[in-house]
Amino acid sequence: MNIMKMINSGPKKFLFIISIIILVIIIVLIIVIAYMERYKNPADKKLAQAGIVEKTAQVGEVNFNYAEGPDNGPALLLLHAQLLDWYTYSEVLPQLSEKFHVFAVDYPGHGKTTYPDNYEMTANQIGSDLAAFIQTIIGEEVYVTGNSSGGLLTTWLAANEPELVKAIVLEDPPLFSAEYPEIKKTIAYKSFTTSYYAVRDGYNNDFLNYWINGSTQFFKTYTGPFSQQLIYFAVNRYKNANPGEPVEIAFIPSAVKEMLRGLNYYDPKFGTAFYEGTWNEGFDHAKALQQIQCPVLLIQANFEIMEDGTLNGAMTQEQADKVVSLVKDCQYVKVDAAHVTNLEVPEQFIQIVEDFFLDLE
Repeated sequence: MNIMKMINSGPKKFLFIISIIILVIIIVLIIVIAYMERYKNPADKKLAQAGIVEKTAQVGEVNFNYAEGPDNGPALLLLHAQLLDWYTYSEVLPQLSEKFHVFAVDYPGHGKTTYPDNYEMTANQIGSDLAAFIQTIIGEEVYVTGNSSGGLLTTWLAANEPELVKAIVLEDPPLFSAEYPEIKKTIAYKSFTTSYYAVRDGYNNDFLNYWINGSTQFFKTYTGPFSQQLIYFAVNRYKNANPGEPVEIAFIPSAVKEMLRGLNYYDPKFGTAFYEGTWNEGFDHAKALQQIQCPVLLIQANFEIMEDGTLNGAMTQEQADKVVSLVKDCQYVKVDAAHVTNLEVPEQFIQIVEDFFLDLE
């Protein structure tokens, strides 16, 4: 029956049918909203079954938040990408924990880790505190794998604390591209700019909402038209229903889901340090790479040079080749994946990490 036939059959019947349709839509929306407010990431159950527990530990002035698994092998420290938190490794931690003693850490600026208000967001400061975490909490030499900014910190640790690090995996780190002036030619610089303006102008202590409101193009690209407003609504409904809990939003791509979770905790002073160039003070990438004596595996993900010359990715091929040339003992692998390789191709990432580290045992 089409609309005209319903209208001609009588206004009362037409209004009744419309009312039923509206009622059904309302009921469905209520059910969907209730589900989203109570949604929990299915990875939670897998982590618990693997014996991976979230913990906190005070080390100096930093109260580290981290996830630790059972002692099933050599210690493995995992350092997430910028904007994210330890949970980005949730897909790979259960399997890795079968052969390693895993420690996935929220480094300062991210996750639930806390630190003084005047904390210096620099590689030297954060690297030194991570070294203290290894000495104090892990208590033995470690393998380290780090993604993006976590890869920069992994580089710092291997270069400056060689007695603590047995070998490292660098997951698509922005080596050289995160230094001035090259950083201004990267797509990540847009994110650092957002952080800078948030710190300068204020963000009501809610960087996640600030970021959502200013990221129209991001949502058009990765979640579709009109999704920005829907995600803003879903995020705030979830936060109100689950105060103090990590933000978990259903029905969106996993990479975006992890970003929203991470951004809810992210300190924009971290990105501001990249924007202003202070993050790398005293940390020259080339010199650090030349200092590394332990075995290194460099993973490079996909990248492209956009029409305006902007690098959409972590490293150009030339920069990746330079890393390999500067490190004494360096292997290289190219993966067909986006930047967060542990999230994009978890099975391949697990195989790469296990093969590289366990062959050294």
